[in-house]
Amino acid sequence: MTDRELEWSRGDRAKAAAKLMVGWVALLWLLEVVDVASGHALDGLGITPRTPSELVDVVPAAFVHFGFAHVAANSVPLLVMGFLAALGGLRRFAAVCALIIVADGLGVWLIAPAHTNTAGASGLIFGLFGYLVVTGFVERRPLGVLVGLLVAAIWGTSIVVGLAPTQSGVSWQAHLLGLLAGVATAFAFKRRGPVPT
Repeated sequence: MTDRELEWSRGDRAKAAAKLMVGWVALLWLLEVVDVASGHALDGLGITPRTPSELVDVVPAAFVHFGFAHVAANSVPLLVMGFLAALGGLRRFAAVCALIIVADGLGVWLIAPAHTNTAGASGLIFGLFGYLVVTGFVERRPLGVLVGLLVAAIWGTSIVVGLAPTQSGVSWQAHLLGLLAGVATAFAFKRRGPVPT
């Protein structure tokens, strides 16, 4: 492969990752518009713990939010961290996100306080944070370590604050479970062979 072909393939991956994440975030905003227009009918897709019928909401809960301020707070970190994670390959990224969303949602269903309703992309964001911070070290890739350190420097304080159980109306359980799921995925999806350039 020539240098030009190598650069093109990197560019293609970056474009695909950018398109995916812009589309993902746009979907979250569209869903919130629909939610508001329907009198917050989509809020019922959040997770109410330990109610068997709520297990079907484990995945949808990661896509609905409680107001525009909620989706706005999640948009930039999801866009940036999702883009960085998707640069490793879209299939791998889809598997990583699926595992984080399902593990986080099931964990919330199991341990969140009774009579609560948990929704939003923050569990996935905390998961992507854990994934990005740990992956470079797990795979012993200097660029991955650098990306992880950069992500930790930018969002580390917000992550620590989000884990505090003292904030009312914030599911620290979803944040913690998402973070743990993200770290686990870094090990579960560790590359065995050469890393694509």
